Amino acid sequence: MQCERRKFLAHVGSGMLIASVGSTLAAELGLAAELSDDQKNALHFGRLEPLVQLMQQTPVESLQKELVHRLGQGVPLEELVAAGALANARTFGGQDYDGYHTFMALAPALEMSRQLPLAEQPLPILKVLYRNTARIQACGGRESEVLHAIHEIAASGALPQGQDLQVASRNADMDSAEKIFATMMRGPANEAYNHLQFALQDEVDVHRTVLTWRAWKMTELLGEEHAHTLLRQSVRYCVDAEQSLQNKKRNRSGIRELLPRLLDELEPGKRKPGTRKATDAELLELSRLVFEGSRDQAAQAVTAAMLDGLSIDSVGESLTLAANHLLLFDPGRTEQQASADKPQGSVHGASVGVHACDSANAWRNIANVSNVRNQFASMIVGAYHTAGQRGGVGAEELAYAQTANELKFDNDQVLVELDAAVKSKDQLLASALTYRYLKSGGEPAGAFTTLLRYAVSEEGALHAEKFYRTVQEEYATTRPSFRWRHLVALARVSASEYGFPAAGLEQARELLRIS
Repeated sequence: MQCERRKFLAHVGSGMLIASVGSTLAAELGLAAELSDDQKNALHFGRLEPLVQLMQQTPVESLQKELVHRLGQGVPLEELVAAGALANARTFGGQDYDGYHTFMALAPALEMSRQLPLAEQPLPILKVLYRNTARIQACGGRESEVLHAIHEIAASGALPQGQDLQVASRNADMDSAEKIFATMMRGPANEAYNHLQFALQDEVDVHRTVLTWRAWKMTELLGEEHAHTLLRQSVRYCVDAEQSLQNKKRNRSGIRELLPRLLDELEPGKRKPGTRKATDAELLELSRLVFEGSRDQAAQAVTAAMLDGLSIDSVGESLTLAANHLLLFDPGRTEQQASADKPQGSVHGASVGVHACDSANAWRNIANVSNVRNQFASMIVGAYHTAGQRGGVGAEELAYAQTANELKFDNDQVLVELDAAVKSKDQLLASALTYRYLKSGGEPAGAFTTLLRYAVSEEGALHAEKFYRTVQEEYATTRPSFRWRHLVALARVSASEYGFPAAGLEQARELLRIS
């Protein structure tokens, strides 16, 4: 884990003594002088600061009680999520595996809470905030914060461009990249976000992509006031990833050379994205090319489709269907790939299909809030990212359709049976029941409600909230002829992840008096 690589020099000598006696007493004893620069450079979040500090400093076993107390005082769930996001960003800066996964779960947990009965709405948020504080404290809490104030930025003149940030990222120059992005943030946040895409598009990595999307999504809750704190996590992730490539002497992604060539063909300075909606046949063919083809072939295929006037929505739809195929063709983890929380045969957590679905969803969402150049680029890089993974899954799709035809009970029993199938960890039966339910005219809300309880109750190897929200978004934006596939995939993942309950959730239930 990243936090285990950090240098804890602040904990040595006087730093250790200050931590043991407390900052106030240390100041009185004159021991805090060496920390004055850190204090001067510490980020402060205004009215949210006390709540942010509570998230960082409260012993995790006492956290739920404190948060439920705040809810009783009228603090809204949105404010708890906002404070949790800032506490996470300040502590990890997008550079800790468990840390950024927890950040990426916060906005989905808030969306999930809004779909629950009133009394249960805090549960998914308390679950993720418990994970958040536990990780923060495991990594040293406030004493090991990554993000600090940036003072040396250009005061005037032309703002730097995406290419400038890309060069700093490719040089693994964290200081320059941070200063360039901070200067960009003197302008509108959405313009800085478009410039950030140049660094993002240099590699295909689910975490850099989803983190960049979820950081932008969180600005809807926190506003431009905190946009820099949220988005610089992505800057630091990209630089950190580049440094890792250099240290391990690994090759850079071929997308760095391919993307400029394909953008030259599309001429985004002259051409706007097309508006033509793909036919079902065209959509299936494009998704097949992405699913089965090489990365270069997939990128070239979506470029040709966009040159032919196909809309960004249709191209994005093809990416998410190709990713869905990766999940439904996945035979599950082998014995060698298994771990304690991801056993043999499982497909939840960091599986090829879940990662593909989450990343395709992120590329699609990024395109929706970007300029023309980045709309084209997001589809090209998204296709390149999704493709080339066919060899990592099985030759045949999970036999849910055939199994559904063999089911004998009445359709009004399906959701009850689906609940039982998830609890039995029967991926095939859960998928077949969902397919049967939807194909027989069942309301999708019924299936989502049934599966939501497991996205709340189970840990999901850090992916439960994110993937549930991915499926909801893709179901809503995919045409009726194919959207059922996303819910079938959710049923499979729900059955796979069952049996690994989330830490802190039972305590939250007791405090909220929920059976």
